[in-house]
Amino acid sequence: MTTNPLFQRLQLVTGTPALDHLGASSAAVFGIGGVGSWTAEALVRSGLGAITLVDNDVICITNVNRQLQATTKNVGKPKVEELAARLRLLNPRCEVTPVMRACEPATVDTFNVGQYTYVLDCIDSITCKVALIRAAHAAGCTLFSAMGAAAKLDPTQVRVTSIWESTGCPLAKWIRRRLRESGFQGDFPVVWSPEFIEPVETTSVACGTHTCYCPKFVPADEAEHRDWCSEKKVINGTAVHMTAIFGMMLAGLVVQDAVARTASAQRAAATGAANGGSSAQERAGPAPATGSAFPLADER
Repeated sequence: MTTNPLFQRLQLVTGTPALDHLGASSAAVFGIGGVGSWTAEALVRSGLGAITLVDNDVICITNVNRQLQATTKNVGKPKVEELAARLRLLNPRCEVTPVMRACEPATVDTFNVGQYTYVLDCIDSITCKVALIRAAHAAGCTLFSAMGAAAKLDPTQVRVTSIWESTGCPLAKWIRRRLRESGFQGDFPVVWSPEFIEPVETTSVACGTHTCYCPKFVPADEAEHRDWCSEKKVINGTAVHMTAIFGMMLAGLVVQDAVARTASAQRAAATGAANGGSSAQERAGPAPATGSAFPLADER
């Protein structure tokens, strides 16, 4: 790889092989909100070769406090399209594909998640989240998932563990329960925090009320108006420093995974050379980038 000045500073800490791995990798980020938008930006700024952005929502004025692509000027526009335009400015060589479609049980198979090197789960719907997790695991994907980033203020409590070691997070609790009920026996790393803050006050200016500031958006394939915001059953408070930290940690896991994989390949090559010939891995070719390079609960 010829050194790209865009990523020269990253190359100094990851090394060229890891950066090459990222450049040859693809990722799908599901949920382009307060967590996913920051994840996507960090991945593109880290030299990722291709990224797919999946979300069926449009920008609401209440998104501006935490979602990277949201401004007071683009309220009502598709989140994926607005973020895609920004990401293309960061790295014109990165293939950015916006998909304005919901990932849910009825549609998850249409995304063919097995085609991606990495799958980043930033969905906040329990049912949709479980559907994506199960599909990614069945496809052998390298999956990193964010649990609840809302109702939190303390960045020092954010951590990464196995999904089965997450405690105190209401969303993680429901995900573990649904996975067990479905017979899921896999494991994957999650970003989570045990902190949970109850709302300290209410507001009359909220999604779905008569005082909603957002212009109404009607997708071309929908005959009737759809009030996106009022469909949410619960609206928790959010702080950008928390959602961004969750998103950045997910992106960091991808970068660390690239470093770990390339280091492992280099060790295998060195072992093969020391033994007087190519290693089994070299003879078989590069291993597919499936599964996490991080030790999980059952591997420790």
